[in-house]
Amino acid sequence: MYMSTQTLNIALPKELVKKIDQQAKEEYRNRSEFIREAIRIYLRRRQDWNQIVKAGREAARKMGITSEEQINDIVYEFRHGRKSG
Repeated sequence: MYMSTQTLNIALPKELVKKIDQQAKEEYRNRSEFIREAIRIYLRRRQDWNQIVKAGREAARKMGITSEEQINDIVYEFRHGRKSG
């Protein structure tokens, strides 16, 4: 699979670069491969998290929940078997 690329210049703390290089070496990758994979993983996790949040908001809307305070009360009641406050 051919992928067009773009070169980026970024500034990172030296200690972070050292850790990146060390981990990349352990995984038999070069720095660019390692950073590309780290970014792909991060973006996938953010997308997954955003889908979870969206599903939670939809469920809350269907249940008539309109505030975080209501969610806290529901969690408290579930954990303790009684209403908070």
